[in-house]
Amino acid sequence: MSFLRRRSATPAGPDFDVLAMDPGDWPGNLGAGLLPAPDGTCQGVFLRYDLFGGRGTAMIIGNLPEGSPAREVAEGEVPFEVAQLLLALGNDEEVTVVGSEDMPVLQGDNLLIVRRLKLSEGRISCVQFDRSDGVLVTIAAWDRPITDDLYALLKPLPAELFQQG
Repeated sequence: MSFLRRRSATPAGPDFDVLAMDPGDWPGNLGAGLLPAPDGTCQGVFLRYDLFGGRGTAMIIGNLPEGSPAREVAEGEVPFEVAQLLLALGNDEEVTVVGSEDMPVLQGDNLLIVRRLKLSEGRISCVQFDRSDGVLVTIAAWDRPITDDLYALLKPLPAELFQQG
């Protein structure tokens, strides 16, 4: 995806573009989390969308660059974003990955190969795709399917969203 590029060093935020839904386009609450490394670099960003109008987190979108420890999961273990979704929902049920399926999806003029993960908890939908800059995007949703329409809503968010002020 040619519009994605690495940013110059940004002391208070990620040094890569964060691909997600614009929070101004959605009602409800939005929370953002940065995963800092000991050297101060950003090892990932995840956004929690409360689309249920205050009744709990419905979707998490994560952006994890190459080398992020959050990307390292054992066989059958759920991605970081699914674990964060379960934590936000207060659900301590054990969930595992039971399969995956690769699907081609168009995002604008770009073709994505999306991995649709099948989980032991059927109310969780989860997809992943790799961006051209090496960042892994994972979308985990509670009690709603992830359809191809969602990919059209993804775009780089402004760096100012992640600045401390």
